[in-house]
Amino acid sequence: MEFDLRNAPMPVRYKIMNATVTPRPIAWITTISDAGVVNAAPYSFFNCVGVEPPLVALGLLKEPVARGLKNTATNIIATGEFVVNLVCEADAETMNECSADAPADVSEIDYASVSVLPSTLVKPPRIATSPVSFECRKVAALDIGTMQTVIIGEVLMVHVRDEFVTDPKRAYIDTPAMKLIGRTHGSGWYIRNGDSFQMERHPYDPDRLGARDAEAETD
Repeated sequence: MEFDLRNAPMPVRYKIMNATVTPRPIAWITTISDAGVVNAAPYSFFNCVGVEPPLVALGLLKEPVARGLKNTATNIIATGEFVVNLVCEADAETMNECSADAPADVSEIDYASVSVLPSTLVKPPRIATSPVSFECRKVAALDIGTMQTVIIGEVLMVHVRDEFVTDPKRAYIDTPAMKLIGRTHGSGWYIRNGDSFQMERHPYDPDRLGARDAEAETD
């Protein structure tokens, strides 16, 4: 079946993208408003998009009715700073509490009793229980369409909890031990990062296509 997203209403576009691009990592983003209020909100339209320099991309949807920026986007654009905190299974409930549409003058840190630590290079704090936190500065903010803002951020500093670093000199990280979670299809569905398999990448074989042609002629 084909879905022509050029003419589809926004809810249909959202459902198709949300149900197919999965699993998605969760960015539990901490920011600070101009008034000094710390905001914490989870977003799954997120990923790393480069390493030279290290970059992350955030897809931040706007308010569905007023179509204005939500607190996270407002704060990032105003201050140019944010922290992306990855989410482990132990933090799932607390993270979910932070998805409530709290007013701009209410801190989710207080609302959801989130423990935080000072960041090193940016003003927004990092979440203390997060396995990994990325301190970021805004590189670009792109309004594409009427319902979303895309933020590109440069990662300035990474905090990895000590128990997950197996070899600091070689930057070896015990990813399975972090027990990260991600978003998947439908409303309220999450996935554990614990069911994986490994495949080695094969070098290019210039004789491979010729061998297939020979097999086809034999058949």
